Amino acid sequence: MAIKRMDHVGIVVDDLPAAKAFFIALGLELQGEGQVEGASIDRVVGIDGVRSEIAFLRTPDGHGQVELSKFHAPAGPAGDASPPPNAPGIRHITFAVDDIDSAVAGLQALGSKLVGTVERYDDSFRLCYVRGPEGIIVELAQELHPGG
Repeated sequence: MAIKRMDHVGIVVDDLPAAKAFFIALGLELQGEGQVEGASIDRVVGIDGVRSEIAFLRTPDGHGQVELSKFHAPAGPAGDASPPPNAPGIRHITFAVDDIDSAVAGLQALGSKLVGTVERYDDSFRLCYVRGPEGIIVELAQELHPGG
């Protein structure tokens, strides 16, 4: 078996408008949104009575997507709103950016906070973690050019 590509990353949220705004501010483009429900969805996710609102956002290069899902039914268990970066499970998604300072400033204007600080990693990257709505952590990576 061989994987063709990674299609998308799914994130379950309670506040879909805030999560959409966060990813749009980061530069992703809304591709579509709508409701999903019915027997086939129930079978795919293994839960009866699913009624969910979803939004797909795509990276500007067209290669990566994020699916945001707000489950209206059935109610799910409460999660940790701010898990630390070392908690088990998927903890962050990394996006390459041209200007990490302006990306951070744009996200902070929406209420997002740096998890740590913006740091230089060797002579390769400037990196940081930013926590957005729903406790979502994104890593921003700005590639440095030699001597940059």
